[in-house]
Amino acid sequence: MDAAKKAAMDARSSRYHEIYARWQRDPLGFWGEAAADIDWLEKPKKVFDATAGIYGRWFVGGVCNTCFNTVDRHVNAGRGEQTAIIYDSPLARAKRTLTYHRLLTETQVLGGMLRDLGVGKGDRVIIYMPMVPEAVIAMLACARIGAIHSVVFGGFAARELATLRARDTDNIERIKIALNTNDAGRQQTAFAGQDGIARARIYYYASPHIGCCRKRTLPRGASACK
Repeated sequence: MDAAKKAAMDARSSRYHEIYARWQRDPLGFWGEAAADIDWLEKPKKVFDATAGIYGRWFVGGVCNTCFNTVDRHVNAGRGEQTAIIYDSPLARAKRTLTYHRLLTETQVLGGMLRDLGVGKGDRVIIYMPMVPEAVIAMLACARIGAIHSVVFGGFAARELATLRARDTDNIERIKIALNTNDAGRQQTAFAGQDGIARARIYYYASPHIGCCRKRTLPRGASACK
């Protein structure tokens, strides 16, 4: 290992202790300074309100879009061609990279598709996907349009997910769409059911061919797993 790399890995040269000490001296000032690096639609009126609920509330009055801060700001700063995501799956034997510009384009398109399907601010979207870039894009697209996303572990049984009810009935009724994708050429699931996610619509989202999002319609009261 050359001297430069060794020095970079030396904990003694790290600024960690300096930054940690600054946080200890003035927590509110520290986080207020950190928050200044975020692009806000409305800047916070207060860094922390200890009287707001059990845990307090950070950045009171502040409004921002997490998708914009995650993607758009980097493209706007001239970093569009820099790699944003590296996908390396030994299982699928697939490697892909997405630049910030590509990530922004895919997120914008999927967000537009969700809006065309009737999803808006406050609606709930289930993301039932394996660990692929499309799952990240789906989360960003939901954040972009103000929808609430719920990520379900890809190994969760599709039939059980489709028949959720009882204590989750209220939440199920609010679910607008369930997103699913291919993994190594296999469709994971399609589900619907009168006693399950009756109002859900399941769409297969396949990127980068993002236009081929398609809906599988099942008979009322039926559920299927594939």
